[in-house]
Amino acid sequence: MEVVIVPDAAAGGELVAEAIAALLRRKPDALLGVATGSTPLPIYQALAAKVRSGAVDASRARVCQLDEYVGLPAGHPESYRSVVLREVVEPLGLSAKSFMGPDGAAADVQAACEAYDAALSAAGGVDLQLLGIGTDGHIGFNEPCSSLASRTRIKTLTEQTRVDNARFFDGDIDQVPHHVITQGIGTILEARHLVLLATGEGKAEAVAQTVEGPVAAVVPASALQLHPHATVVADEAAASKLKLAPYFRATYAAKPTWQGL
Repeated sequence: MEVVIVPDAAAGGELVAEAIAALLRRKPDALLGVATGSTPLPIYQALAAKVRSGAVDASRARVCQLDEYVGLPAGHPESYRSVVLREVVEPLGLSAKSFMGPDGAAADVQAACEAYDAALSAAGGVDLQLLGIGTDGHIGFNEPCSSLASRTRIKTLTEQTRVDNARFFDGDIDQVPHHVITQGIGTILEARHLVLLATGEGKAEAVAQTVEGPVAAVVPASALQLHPHATVVADEAAASKLKLAPYFRATYAAKPTWQGL
């Protein structure tokens, strides 16, 4: 696992966006796994700026979702499909056919989970998966004590998660679905490159447990330690509890430029 400490969220967004741009220059039809929420927005904004300036051609890129609410009607503005179309697909100038996601409105949700896992495999696998991290160490909607071998599946949201997400539903928790479809940890680990971006002091303990703690289901993100190409990008606040921060700074400063992120 590589740990990169950056000054702030904007610097993290630019760094990860350049890594994605480099991937697209090598493999124009790369499959990018995207996450929702506020943390990855600087990445998408920086990448869209590169597309507009001509620094990278994203026209052949493909995008896939990490998770989705269950039960929201098609086109609901807070479905993650709508969010990804709004924040990633449209700004990058991609077509809707370049987008893959699980069907949260399916009559048979379990079948939809299995179909999405199969679709990711049929597409050749995810080249780079972006991840955020919860304050409890969750990735996707894999809450603490999720199986480290889990596949795409339905999960029940905790009450706290529903309270946190109510802000996207006019503050009305009753509008927040109880269930979601999420890529499982085992599914996530099949991506060729995992990039976790963490910003803010509230994520510091989770980052420390992910990077320096034991691999344990109670901290789902710690599974990244098992991956051959996992990168954690943390701003100063999110990195504030890392005991090995001086080492991480030194190794990144000495890293050959040809290695990339």
